[in-house]
Amino acid sequence: MNQRLSGKTAFITAAGNGMGRAAAIAFAEAGANVWATDIDGAALATLDHERIRTVVLDVCAAESIRDAVAAAGPIDILFNCAGIVHHGTILECDDDAWFRSMEVNVASMHRVTRAVLPGMLAAGGGSIINMASMASSIKGFPNRYVYGASKAAVIGMSKAIAADFVGKGIRCNAICPGTVDTPSLRGRIAAAPDPVQAERDFIARQPMGRLATVDDITPMLVYLASDESRFVSGQALSVDGGVTI
Repeated sequence: MNQRLSGKTAFITAAGNGMGRAAAIAFAEAGANVWATDIDGAALATLDHERIRTVVLDVCAAESIRDAVAAAGPIDILFNCAGIVHHGTILECDDDAWFRSMEVNVASMHRVTRAVLPGMLAAGGGSIINMASMASSIKGFPNRYVYGASKAAVIGMSKAIAADFVGKGIRCNAICPGTVDTPSLRGRIAAAPDPVQAERDFIARQPMGRLATVDDITPMLVYLASDESRFVSGQALSVDGGVTI
C-alpha cells in the first residue's frame, strides 16, 4: 500500500461528497490520519475508513472552525475544498449572490487557514492546498462571473500565504481542475433547462473529449500533500485536460 503520507494528519473541508470525499479517501489510503469535515453529516456518515474521523462543520462559522481544528491537534496537511458555483453573468449576480459566493469560496478558506496555520508554524511546517479552478484568473468562462472572481481570489490568497511563510516551512498551493464529474456538477446539469445539452456543453469544452473524474485529480492532491512536492509553493496547478493550453 502506498504510504507517502504516513505519519501525517490531514484536515479537509467539504469532505462529504465529490473532490473533498475523494481526497479524504486518497489521503487515508496514502497513510495519513484524516479529519474529514462537512456541513452534511449524513454524507460524512458514509465515509468508512480506519484512518478517517468525521466532524460536522460549517466553514462559515468561525467558532466551530476553531473547535474542530483544536480537536484535530497538530495538522500537517490542510485541503480547503469547500465551495459553491453561481451560474450567471454580472447582471444575474446581485449583492446577496456576490457575498454568499465570496463567503463560502474565499472567506471560509481564510478562516480555516488562520485557525490551522499557527499549529503548522509551531511544528515547523505544513502543506496547504486550496481548491481554485481553471475558471479564475487563468481563464474566463461564460456565466461564471462571481465564481471566477472568487477562484481568482483563492489563487491570489494562496500565493500571498506562500510568500509570507516560505521561509518557515509552510507551502501553499492552489489546484485548478477542469470540469470534474461530481454530485455538484450532476446537480447543475439536472437543473439546466436542457440537461442533455448541458452535459454535452460541459464535455465539448474539454479537449480530451470527456469530463474529469475525481481519480484524475487526487494524484495531484496527494503529490502536493506529500514531501515529494517539498520544493513547490505558491503555484496554481492546472489539472484541466488541456482546456487552458
